Amino acid sequence: MNKEREKIKATRRWVIKIGSALITDNGCGLKHDVLDNWVGQISTLNERGIDIVIVSSGAVAEGLTRLGWKDRPNIISKLQAAAAVGQMGLIQAYEVCFQKYNKHTAQVLLTHDDIADRTRYLNARTSLNTLLQLEVIPIVNENDTVATDEIRLGDNDTLAGLVANLIDAELLVLLTDQKGLYTSDPRENESAKFIEEAEVNDPALISYAGESNTQGRGGMHTKLKAASIAAKSNTNTVIASGNEKLTLLKIADGNLVGTLLTTPKETLSARKQWLANQSHVKGTIALDSGAVAALEKSGKSLLPIGVKSIIGEFKRGEMVSCIDDRGKEIARGLSNYNSTQARLIIGKSSKDIQKLLDCAEEDEIIHRDNMVLL
Repeated sequence: MNKEREKIKATRRWVIKIGSALITDNGCGLKHDVLDNWVGQISTLNERGIDIVIVSSGAVAEGLTRLGWKDRPNIISKLQAAAAVGQMGLIQAYEVCFQKYNKHTAQVLLTHDDIADRTRYLNARTSLNTLLQLEVIPIVNENDTVATDEIRLGDNDTLAGLVANLIDAELLVLLTDQKGLYTSDPRENESAKFIEEAEVNDPALISYAGESNTQGRGGMHTKLKAASIAAKSNTNTVIASGNEKLTLLKIADGNLVGTLLTTPKETLSARKQWLANQSHVKGTIALDSGAVAALEKSGKSLLPIGVKSIIGEFKRGEMVSCIDDRGKEIARGLSNYNSTQARLIIGKSSKDIQKLLDCAEEDEIIHRDNMVLL
């Protein structure tokens, strides 16, 4: 047995994401018998002492069926309505299935603001951990009823990766309609090679990813992104087929099922994880080579003297991206100054801030404690 697969047998906290293609009848309502199969496996894992959080798709698809709509609408308000109606059916179906195994469940709906705001992030973390301590199985979804395109997390793969960070999961399982990750789409290329294991940050992986299906918003690109997010809390990821029998139990037993994406050994602190996973950046700061070296090699704070330009508008305390002279993002963090103030002090020594701004709240534009390297 593979050494990394063997380690899975000792894990005690999982996040399992189940995609729309696995629990809906081609987008036409829920397949209750299939859902019952997943619940049976999850209940078995739970009896073995594994804490489980489920991130489940399927609400919109169920809502379309309940409303009698054949096609997925493009209007956001109608999608939100479908999600609201479908969420009732989705959670009801899970509750009925888990009751057969005497398991309590809880519905948890998250939005981008729950992740972006530090206090709400910690509250969500505490709530999920409390539910797990009470031996309740949380079923998490994005709150599509109130989310808009501008503030949405994006897809349930990404949400699953963020939840893995929230609860310090040891394993993230992304169930899909494919065996795992291939070097190219096996449906189009018969010579595509299956990848049993890879390091999550291997740059070659992204070139292997294909497009998403029609029912979900995710594809292999989003699964790799989710795995990268999860890796920040030292969480390994398995991308596996939900069409095989007893997939979850086989994974738990250390069998070679799906693609295992392993993490670097370095783990970010909880605060750094939160910083790294903020998807809505308000502005960009372009750095010179000296500042890039100071950040990457010496772990320094970002001083005004190393900044070449400020792009966009942002307020004090908002998230900004730091790029090198090739436009590559190397870090992000919380700015000590708004964009107007920042433009006045770039390229200057910290001792000149008082004279230029008539105030000098901080010597640095971004303190290293409020910054994470990417």
